[in-house]
Amino acid sequence: MAMSQQGSVEVEAFADRYFTDSMYDMNDGTLVGGSIGYFLTDDVLLNVGLGKYENLEFDDTKNEVDGSLFQVEAVHHFGESNVRPYISAGLAHQELEPEGTNINDRTTMAMAGVGIKNYLNENFFVKAGVDALYGFDHGNTEWQAGVGLGINFGSKKEEAVVAAAPAPMPQPEPAPEMQSVRVELDVLFDFDKDTIRPEYRQDIQSLAEFMKTYPSVTTTVEGHTDSVGSDAYNQNLSERRANAVREALIGEGVDGSRVSSAGYGESRPIADNSTDEGRSMNRRVEAEVEAEVEVR
Repeated sequence: MAMSQQGSVEVEAFADRYFTDSMYDMNDGTLVGGSIGYFLTDDVLLNVGLGKYENLEFDDTKNEVDGSLFQVEAVHHFGESNVRPYISAGLAHQELEPEGTNINDRTTMAMAGVGIKNYLNENFFVKAGVDALYGFDHGNTEWQAGVGLGINFGSKKEEAVVAAAPAPMPQPEPAPEMQSVRVELDVLFDFDKDTIRPEYRQDIQSLAEFMKTYPSVTTTVEGHTDSVGSDAYNQNLSERRANAVREALIGEGVDGSRVSSAGYGESRPIADNSTDEGRSMNRRVEAEVEAEVEVR
Protein backbone atom coordinates (compact mmCIF):
# COMPACT_ATOMS: atom_id res chain seq x y z
CA MET A 1 0.00 0.00 0.00
CA ALA A 2 1.00 3.66 -0.22
CA MET A 3 3.09 4.94 2.64
CA SER A 4 1.23 8.25 3.01
CA GLN A 5 -2.07 8.16 4.88
CA GLN A 6 -4.78 10.59 5.89
CA GLY A 7 -3.63 12.59 8.91
CA SER A 8 0.08 12.11 8.30
CA VAL A 9 2.52 15.03 8.04
CA GLU A 10 5.39 15.43 5.58
CA VAL A 11 8.46 17.64 6.02
CA GLU A 12 10.71 18.11 2.97
CA ALA A 13 13.97 19.80 2.03
CA PHE A 14 14.27 20.65 -1.67
CA ALA A 15 16.67 22.11 -4.25
CA ASP A 16 15.28 23.32 -7.60
CA ARG A 17 16.95 24.70 -10.69
CA TYR A 18 15.23 28.04 -11.37
CA PHE A 19 14.82 29.02 -15.03
CA THR A 20 14.11 32.76 -15.17
CA ASP A 21 11.99 34.59 -17.72
CA SER A 22 14.02 36.50 -20.34
CA MET A 23 12.36 39.76 -19.21
CA TYR A 24 14.59 39.75 -16.13
CA ASP A 25 17.84 39.41 -18.13
CA MET A 26 19.22 37.12 -15.38
CA ASN A 27 21.03 33.82 -15.41
CA ASP A 28 19.34 30.69 -14.10
CA GLY A 29 19.76 30.13 -10.38
CA THR A 30 18.89 27.67 -7.63
CA LEU A 31 15.95 27.68 -5.20
CA VAL A 32 16.68 25.88 -1.93
CA GLY A 33 14.26 25.58 0.97
CA GLY A 34 11.80 23.43 2.81
CA SER A 35 8.12 22.66 3.10
CA ILE A 36 5.61 21.05 5.43
CA GLY A 37 2.37 19.37 4.42
CA TYR A 38 -0.66 17.61 5.84
CA PHE A 39 -2.56 14.76 4.13
CA LEU A 40 -6.25 15.71 4.08
CA THR A 41 -6.95 12.27 2.56
CA ASP A 42 -4.73 9.31 1.64
CA ASP A 43 -4.07 11.05 -1.72
CA VAL A 44 -4.40 14.83 -1.22
CA LEU A 45 -1.65 16.81 0.53
CA LEU A 46 -1.93 20.48 1.50
CA ASN A 47 1.61 21.87 1.39
CA VAL A 48 3.31 25.14 2.45
CA GLY A 49 6.88 25.89 1.39
CA LEU A 50 9.53 28.63 1.53
CA GLY A 51 12.67 28.82 -0.60
CA LYS A 52 15.61 31.21 -1.10
CA TYR A 53 17.22 31.92 -4.46
CA GLU A 54 20.96 31.29 -4.78
CA ASN A 55 23.48 32.19 -7.51
CA LEU A 56 21.18 34.66 -9.26
CA GLU A 57 22.80 37.59 -11.05
CA PHE A 58 22.14 39.92 -13.97
CA ASP A 59 23.77 38.82 -17.21
CA ASP A 60 25.21 42.21 -18.10
CA THR A 61 26.19 43.77 -14.75
CA LYS A 62 26.83 40.53 -12.83
CA ASN A 63 25.11 42.11 -9.82
CA GLU A 64 23.82 39.43 -7.48
CA VAL A 65 20.08 39.17 -6.80
CA ASP A 66 18.55 38.12 -3.50
CA GLY A 67 15.13 36.55 -3.59
CA SER A 68 12.61 34.21 -2.05
CA LEU A 69 9.52 32.23 -3.02
CA PHE A 70 6.66 31.38 -0.66
CA GLN A 71 4.18 28.82 -1.96
CA VAL A 72 0.91 27.16 -0.95
CA GLU A 73 -0.23 24.20 -3.02
CA ALA A 74 -2.45 21.15 -3.11
CA VAL A 75 -0.79 17.94 -4.26
CA HIS A 76 -2.78 14.95 -5.56
CA HIS A 77 -0.99 11.59 -5.46
CA PHE A 78 -1.81 8.57 -7.62
CA GLY A 79 -1.40 4.85 -7.06
CA GLU A 80 -1.21 2.57 -4.06
CA SER A 81 2.45 1.50 -4.22
CA ASN A 82 5.58 3.04 -2.72
CA VAL A 83 6.18 4.94 -5.97
CA ARG A 84 3.50 7.63 -6.37
CA PRO A 85 3.21 10.09 -9.28
CA TYR A 86 1.59 13.42 -8.42
CA ILE A 87 0.21 16.65 -9.84
CA SER A 88 0.12 19.95 -7.94
CA ALA A 89 -1.47 23.37 -8.18
CA GLY A 90 -1.33 26.48 -6.01
CA LEU A 91 -0.21 30.05 -5.51
CA ALA A 92 3.19 31.58 -4.80
CA HIS A 93 4.60 34.96 -3.77
CA GLN A 94 7.99 35.83 -5.29
CA GLU A 95 10.34 38.61 -4.19
CA LEU A 96 13.53 39.59 -6.11
CA GLU A 97 15.88 42.33 -4.86
CA PRO A 98 19.15 43.18 -6.67
CA GLU A 99 21.97 43.87 -4.24
CA GLY A 100 22.98 47.51 -3.87
CA THR A 101 19.56 48.80 -5.01
CA ASN A 102 16.24 49.71 -3.42
CA ILE A 103 14.36 47.71 -6.05
CA ASN A 104 12.13 44.98 -4.65
CA ASP A 105 10.18 43.18 -7.36
CA ARG A 106 7.19 41.38 -5.90
CA THR A 107 4.69 39.31 -7.80
CA THR A 108 1.96 36.76 -7.15
CA MET A 109 2.25 33.60 -9.23
CA ALA A 110 0.07 30.64 -10.14
CA MET A 111 1.85 27.29 -9.88
CA ALA A 112 1.27 23.92 -11.52
CA GLY A 113 3.53 20.92 -11.32
CA VAL A 114 4.07 17.22 -11.96
CA GLY A 115 6.46 14.77 -10.37
CA ILE A 116 7.00 11.47 -8.64
CA LYS A 117 7.71 10.36 -5.08
CA ASN A 118 9.43 7.18 -3.99
CA TYR A 119 8.68 6.16 -0.39
CA LEU A 120 11.80 4.28 0.69
CA ASN A 121 10.12 3.04 3.90
CA GLU A 122 7.42 4.12 6.35
CA ASN A 123 9.07 7.48 7.00
CA PHE A 124 11.51 8.55 4.27
CA PHE A 125 10.89 9.53 0.65
CA VAL A 126 12.70 11.13 -2.29
CA LYS A 127 11.03 13.31 -4.90
CA ALA A 128 11.66 14.68 -8.38
CA GLY A 129 9.41 17.21 -10.10
CA VAL A 130 8.89 20.15 -12.45
CA ASP A 131 6.84 23.31 -11.74
CA ALA A 132 5.56 26.02 -14.07
CA LEU A 133 4.99 29.49 -12.58
CA TYR A 134 2.94 32.30 -14.13
CA GLY A 135 3.33 35.82 -12.68
CA PHE A 136 0.11 37.82 -12.61
CA ASP A 137 1.89 41.20 -12.34
CA HIS A 138 4.26 40.86 -15.31
CA GLY A 139 2.66 38.09 -17.36
CA ASN A 140 5.96 36.20 -17.13
CA THR A 141 6.26 32.41 -17.26
CA GLU A 142 9.08 30.64 -15.40
CA TRP A 143 10.09 27.07 -14.62
CA GLN A 144 11.79 25.17 -11.86
CA ALA A 145 12.83 21.52 -11.70
CA GLY A 146 14.53 19.67 -8.92
CA VAL A 147 14.63 17.05 -6.23
CA GLY A 148 13.60 16.73 -2.61
CA LEU A 149 14.21 14.55 0.43
CA GLY A 150 11.51 14.23 3.06
CA ILE A 151 10.16 12.56 6.18
CA ASN A 152 6.58 11.37 6.68
CA PHE A 153 5.13 11.23 10.21
CA GLY A 154 2.05 9.27 11.11
CA SER A 155 1.89 6.62 8.39
CA LYS A 156 1.87 2.97 9.34
CA LYS A 157 2.03 -0.15 7.25
CA GLU A 158 -0.95 -2.44 7.33
CA GLU A 159 0.24 -5.87 8.35
CA ALA A 160 -1.33 -8.89 6.71
CA VAL A 161 -3.42 -10.73 9.25
CA VAL A 162 -3.75 -14.48 8.97
CA ALA A 163 -6.79 -15.80 10.73
CA ALA A 164 -6.08 -18.81 12.87
CA ALA A 165 -8.28 -20.82 15.12
CA PRO A 166 -7.61 -19.61 18.63
CA ALA A 167 -6.18 -22.14 21.01
CA PRO A 168 -8.56 -22.99 23.79
CA MET A 169 -7.79 -20.82 26.75
CA PRO A 170 -8.13 -22.07 30.28
CA GLN A 171 -10.92 -20.31 32.05
CA PRO A 172 -9.49 -18.42 35.02
CA GLU A 173 -11.17 -18.53 38.35
CA PRO A 174 -13.21 -15.38 38.80
CA ALA A 175 -11.64 -12.96 41.25
CA PRO A 176 -13.54 -12.88 44.52
CA GLU A 177 -15.81 -9.91 44.93
CA MET A 178 -14.95 -7.86 47.99
CA GLN A 179 -17.27 -5.62 49.98
CA SER A 180 -16.43 -3.11 52.67
CA VAL A 181 -18.27 -3.84 55.94
CA ARG A 182 -18.36 -1.34 58.83
CA VAL A 183 -19.49 -2.03 62.38
CA GLU A 184 -20.20 0.91 64.71
CA LEU A 185 -20.58 0.97 68.50
CA ASP A 186 -22.43 3.70 70.43
CA VAL A 187 -22.65 3.37 74.25
CA LEU A 188 -24.51 5.97 76.35
CA PHE A 189 -23.70 6.68 80.00
CA ASP A 190 -25.60 7.99 83.01
CA PHE A 191 -24.77 11.45 84.35
CA ASP A 192 -21.28 11.61 85.90
CA LYS A 193 -20.83 7.82 85.48
CA ASP A 194 -18.29 5.66 83.67
CA THR A 195 -20.14 2.38 84.31
CA ILE A 196 -21.38 0.51 81.24
CA ARG A 197 -25.12 -0.01 81.37
CA PRO A 198 -26.27 -3.65 80.92
CA GLU A 199 -28.22 -2.97 77.70
CA TYR A 200 -24.98 -2.18 75.86
CA ARG A 201 -23.13 -5.42 76.75
CA GLN A 202 -24.56 -7.23 73.71
CA ASP A 203 -23.37 -4.46 71.35
CA ILE A 204 -19.88 -4.67 72.82
CA GLN A 205 -19.88 -8.47 72.39
CA SER A 206 -20.92 -8.09 68.72
CA LEU A 207 -18.06 -5.68 68.02
CA ALA A 208 -15.62 -8.01 69.78
CA GLU A 209 -16.79 -11.00 67.69
CA PHE A 210 -16.30 -9.01 64.48
CA MET A 211 -12.76 -8.04 65.49
CA LYS A 212 -11.92 -11.65 66.35
CA THR A 213 -13.27 -12.77 62.94
CA TYR A 214 -11.07 -10.21 61.15
CA PRO A 215 -7.86 -10.11 63.20
CA SER A 216 -6.22 -7.40 61.05
CA VAL A 217 -8.63 -4.63 62.04
CA THR A 218 -8.00 -2.19 64.88
CA THR A 219 -10.14 0.47 66.52
CA THR A 220 -9.99 3.54 68.73
CA VAL A 221 -12.61 3.94 71.47
CA GLU A 222 -13.55 7.62 71.87
CA GLY A 223 -15.17 8.99 75.04
CA HIS A 224 -17.31 12.13 75.39
CA THR A 225 -19.31 14.05 78.04
CA ASP A 226 -22.01 16.67 78.24
CA SER A 227 -21.15 20.26 79.16
CA VAL A 228 -21.97 20.04 82.88
CA GLY A 229 -18.80 20.42 84.98
CA SER A 230 -15.37 21.87 84.35
CA ASP A 231 -13.34 21.13 81.24
CA ALA A 232 -10.67 19.30 83.23
CA TYR A 233 -13.20 17.13 85.06
CA ASN A 234 -15.04 16.27 81.85
CA GLN A 235 -11.79 15.42 80.10
CA ASN A 236 -10.94 12.90 82.81
CA LEU A 237 -14.49 11.51 82.80
CA SER A 238 -14.41 11.01 79.01
CA GLU A 239 -11.11 9.12 79.29
CA ARG A 240 -12.56 6.87 82.04
CA ARG A 241 -15.61 6.10 79.92
CA ALA A 242 -13.46 5.26 76.85
CA ASN A 243 -11.18 3.04 78.93
CA ALA A 244 -14.18 1.21 80.42
CA VAL A 245 -15.37 0.19 76.92
CA ARG A 246 -11.81 -0.72 75.88
CA GLU A 247 -11.48 -3.02 78.91
CA ALA A 248 -14.86 -4.57 78.08
CA LEU A 249 -13.67 -5.41 74.54
CA ILE A 250 -10.46 -6.92 75.92
CA GLY A 251 -12.60 -8.90 78.36
CA GLU A 252 -14.47 -10.35 75.36
CA GLY A 253 -11.22 -11.72 73.92
CA VAL A 254 -9.87 -8.88 71.75
CA ASP A 255 -6.09 -8.37 72.00
CA GLY A 256 -5.38 -5.12 73.85
CA SER A 257 -2.85 -4.04 71.20
CA ARG A 258 -5.70 -3.73 68.72
CA VAL A 259 -7.80 -1.37 70.85
CA SER A 260 -6.78 2.16 71.87
CA SER A 261 -8.82 4.77 73.71
CA ALA A 262 -9.07 8.56 73.72
CA GLY A 263 -11.12 11.14 75.60
CA TYR A 264 -12.45 14.38 74.15
CA GLY A 265 -14.33 15.78 77.15
CA GLU A 266 -17.17 18.07 76.18
CA SER A 267 -15.46 19.36 73.00
CA ARG A 268 -17.38 17.25 70.45
CA PRO A 269 -21.10 17.36 71.21
CA ILE A 270 -23.54 15.74 68.78
CA ALA A 271 -26.66 17.23 70.36
CA ASP A 272 -27.82 20.39 72.15
CA ASN A 273 -26.38 20.53 75.68
CA SER A 274 -29.12 22.91 76.76
CA THR A 275 -31.69 20.06 76.94
CA ASP A 276 -31.80 16.88 79.02
CA GLU A 277 -32.20 14.79 75.89
CA GLY A 278 -29.23 16.46 74.18
CA ARG A 279 -26.96 16.06 77.22
CA SER A 280 -27.96 12.37 77.44
CA MET A 281 -26.86 11.80 73.82
CA ASN A 282 -23.53 13.59 74.42
CA ARG A 283 -22.63 11.30 77.37
CA ARG A 284 -21.32 8.61 75.06
CA VAL A 285 -18.50 6.37 73.83
CA GLU A 286 -18.09 5.67 70.11
CA ALA A 287 -16.03 3.11 68.20
CA GLU A 288 -16.04 1.71 64.69
CA VAL A 289 -14.19 -0.94 62.66
CA GLU A 290 -14.12 -1.58 58.92
CA ALA A 291 -13.00 -4.69 57.00
CA GLU A 292 -12.99 -5.96 53.41
CA VAL A 293 -15.28 -9.01 53.34
CA GLU A 294 -15.42 -11.53 50.48
CA VAL A 295 -18.90 -11.81 48.99
CA ARG A 296 -19.82 -15.30 47.79
